[in-house]
Amino acid sequence: MNTMSPSVLKKRIDSIDIMRGIVMLIMLLDHVRERFFFHEQVSDPMMLDSTSTGLFLSRFAAHFCAPTFVFLTGVSAWLYSHPQHGPQRNGREFLMKRGLFIIALECTVITFQWMGNYDMIWLQVMWAIGISMLALAALIGLPRVWLAIIGLVIVFGHNALTPINFEPGEWGYTIWAILHDRGNILPNDFVGIRASYPVLPWIGVILLGYVMAPIYSASFDDAKRHKILIGLGLGCFAIFAILRGFNIYGETLDWQQGESLLMTLKSVFNVTKYPPSLAFLLVTIGGTLLCLRALEKVDPKYGKILSTFGSAPMFFYIVHLYLLLFMYQFAINVIGPNYGDLYGFIHIGWVWTVTVILAVLLYFPTKWFSQYKHQSKQAWIKYL
Repeated sequence: MNTMSPSVLKKRIDSIDIMRGIVMLIMLLDHVRERFFFHEQVSDPMMLDSTSTGLFLSRFAAHFCAPTFVFLTGVSAWLYSHPQHGPQRNGREFLMKRGLFIIALECTVITFQWMGNYDMIWLQVMWAIGISMLALAALIGLPRVWLAIIGLVIVFGHNALTPINFEPGEWGYTIWAILHDRGNILPNDFVGIRASYPVLPWIGVILLGYVMAPIYSASFDDAKRHKILIGLGLGCFAIFAILRGFNIYGETLDWQQGESLLMTLKSVFNVTKYPPSLAFLLVTIGGTLLCLRALEKVDPKYGKILSTFGSAPMFFYIVHLYLLLFMYQFAINVIGPNYGDLYGFIHIGWVWTVTVILAVLLYFPTKWFSQYKHQSKQAWIKYL
């Protein structure tokens, strides 16, 4: 018999929204960087000789965003399908509708936010999340053990596929660009389409999130969940230390000993995001699992601020991108370019400063929408 109080269960679930809120703010930092520090572009993985420590840390922090979002999407899908009270819901329908909705937003509303035009449709993180949701919908009827096996095989095995490549125009190029490599797809005379987020590894991540989600059910013991989160988090770090430490497998670029301890550490953690390497996923998912454990201890008054950002992620995502587009167009047209054709901040510190200011300003509309969304009876509002 479950004797858990509603407040304990709420704190358990709130940790998910707090985690999501934290990575929303890190994502804001990364997008401010992309708008106003684009004159110092970062490669994937980064070129350490030309990347300052501040820029390296800013970009490395952003590595946690996509893995956390996709993983927690899997967790949220299970929680939706298995409510605390009442019968189970149709998880497949939930995933299909929201997956298609997110893909549609990526190709229309969100694409315009990046460049202010439709010359190119950018299939990025929302596309990857949408495709991952559709993949989970297709597999959701399988036993959990099979979902776990498929997820682990994808996450641990996709780096072995790196030698496979196709040139544009070859049979298989388009599907491989979508699944594993980045590239322009479906060439035509009207609009370009670029798959920027290879989706295969993210399908593995969402499957693992769905498989782990039952530890957040009302009947699951707190102490046991804490041990699982800590054990798996440390386990991810241990596997990373072995595979990455000895340059065995899971990363495209071997780390090198630098002229200082800092440079050596930067080389070790200089991992590949496109597609996310095994090393990338081990260090980010491992960190997310440990943070989820720690966040259950957060003071409610501070947790509520962070969870507000995580409770309306799509609204925050759309609003902040349009705000950054407006700010950049204003800077270009009023202040003028200062790095060739670009306008940019002279120091990475300004990226952090502007991020803090925008986080404060965006908190209030995000809080309003979060409350409106939960009170509204309009079905489409829930999609945001």
